[in-house]
Order: sequence, then structure tokens, then C-alpha cells
Amino acid sequence: MRIAVDAMGGDYAPVEIVKGAVQAANLQGVTIILVGDQQAVERELSKYPAQSRRHIVVRHASEVVAMDEHPANAIRKKPDSSIVVAANLVNSGDAQAMVSAGNTGAAMAVATLRLGRIRGIDRPAIGTVLPVGNNGQAVMLDAGANVDCSVENLLQFAVMGKEYAQHVLGISNPRVGLLSIGEEPSKGNELTKNANARLSETALNFVGNVDGKDAFRGAADVIVCDGFAGNIVLKIAEGVAEHIFGIMKTELNRNPIRKLGGMMAKPAFAMVKASLDYSEYGGAPLLGVNGVCIIGHGRSNAKAVCNAIRAAASAVEHDVVNSITASVQLETVAVI
Repeated sequence: MRIAVDAMGGDYAPVEIVKGAVQAANLQGVTIILVGDQQAVERELSKYPAQSRRHIVVRHASEVVAMDEHPANAIRKKPDSSIVVAANLVNSGDAQAMVSAGNTGAAMAVATLRLGRIRGIDRPAIGTVLPVGNNGQAVMLDAGANVDCSVENLLQFAVMGKEYAQHVLGISNPRVGLLSIGEEPSKGNELTKNANARLSETALNFVGNVDGKDAFRGAADVIVCDGFAGNIVLKIAEGVAEHIFGIMKTELNRNPIRKLGGMMAKPAFAMVKASLDYSEYGGAPLLGVNGVCIIGHGRSNAKAVCNAIRAAASAVEHDVVNSITASVQLETVAVI
């Protein structure tokens, strides 16, 4: 298996990208193709022992799409950018997956245009893995690719999320929930009310609406929403987690007795922090494109990059693309 990694994408590229690739280089049967400025990438690789680099190759790309650059530039003006070259490697079959922590809009545009959409999918969606319940996981989509959605889009998101949850997260018969402002089918805007009715007609394990307060309590294994709501949920959750840990750190250091208590509880706090840390999950799959594409956080460190590569390898191993392709056709027939 060969995974193309955009070595120039992200706030800390190429240093942290290369470091993460080296950490992931011991994955069995995986070769990592670092795509980017060859001189810069090889300079970073030279910092590590030859043994740790034996499953890494470098593919030169002369251009870089900046984090704040318009996505259209990635294709029209920078055809030799690292993110485009990585997608081309997947399209040609020279790689089975791509990973990028760079410009999210560019990654989505390039993956969609270069890899194409799965038949039956109108709009690819970003699926984000969330920590839920008691050490559980759920996938929420869309997390920001599609601000305005139709009922058909949400139905397709549900099918894709179900396949990802089942095959990658290992959840048998995943429960599908629709994010809304109340559990009752009558709650929500016209989109969610119509989507609720449509999802109820499918063979999916649809459990109805999921209220915002229950999203992280494990009410569903797949949480469906438009990209506007999904991205807000994601960013608020990230901000709240950072805020709470900041408060805890301040209060636990306020006096010696609290410091002692904090030291005793440190292992528990570390476990909680790890469950909420985006770097533990690596990146979010762009579901609906005809190939595996993992989009990492712009602030990805080496740990996040390593886990993003693991997520890409897992998606390839579990043949997620073909699973979604088959499931979309079945659900379309069932609804009709």
C-alpha cells in the first residue's frame, strides 16, 4: 500500500509532516510518498536514521498552495503543487490514498476533481470522528464541506457515515441520528423535518433526531447534519475543551493543596485530554470521492500526521470506497 502525503500542507510543514511520516513508517505493508519540495523534504528526512526512513520515498512538487489561498488556484494556477500531485498519484493508481493537512478547501476541490465522485453521491462530505459516551466513537458528517444541503444530500451522508462507522470504526449496525434542536420528528427546520421523514423510509438503523446535548453522549454512531451546523459543532467542541482544560490548569495551580490533588489525578486528566485531542484521530475522511482522502487539521503536529496516515491505511484496508459505492446503490433503490 502506498500513501501520498502532502509534505508542504499545514502550519508546521514540512517539519512536523516529515516527522509524522517517519513515525508512521513502521506500519506494516505501507510505503509513504512525501510530496513536496524535494530539497526541503530530504533535508528534514536526513535528521532521522536510515532505518526509520526505509519505507519513505520523496516525490518532487515545485509549488505549494498556501493555507489562505483560494482553492481554485490549486488546480488552475498551481498544477504542480504538492496537494495536486498527491491527488494525481491516487488517480493514476501509484498511491491508494492521500493525506493533507493543508488548505482544506483546496484538498476538497482537488480530490473531487481529480478522483471524481462515487456514482450516486452528489456532494462529498467531511466525516469527523467524535469521542462519545464511555470511550466510544461516532462519525459526524458533514463537518464543513457543504454549507447548504438538500434532503438527498443528508440521505447520502447517512449512507456514507454508516459504511465508515461499520467498516473503519468497527461498529456493527451503526445507529444513524439526525442532528436537530429536539428529539421529536416535528422539531427543526424544513430540511431536518423532511430529512427525518426520508431517513425513516430507508433500511438504515435510523434512531431519529439527536439533540445537541446528546450528540456526545453516544445517542448515535453516525450523526448527520449539513456542513454549516457540523462545522460549528466541531469548532465549539474544540474551543470548549481547550477552555475547560485551561480553567482546570489555573485552578489546580492556585495553591499547594490543589497542586497535590492535581498530581494525584494527573493520569485521569491525561486520559480525558487524549480522548478530546484531535491529534489522536489524525484527520477526517472526505467521503464520497472515488478514492481515500484524509484531511488533517491545519495545526497538525507529528502525532496527528502519523494518525492521519493510519486512518488512511485503515480506510484502504477496509475498502471503504467500494463499500460506500455498493451501499449507495442499494439505499437509492430501497428509497425509490
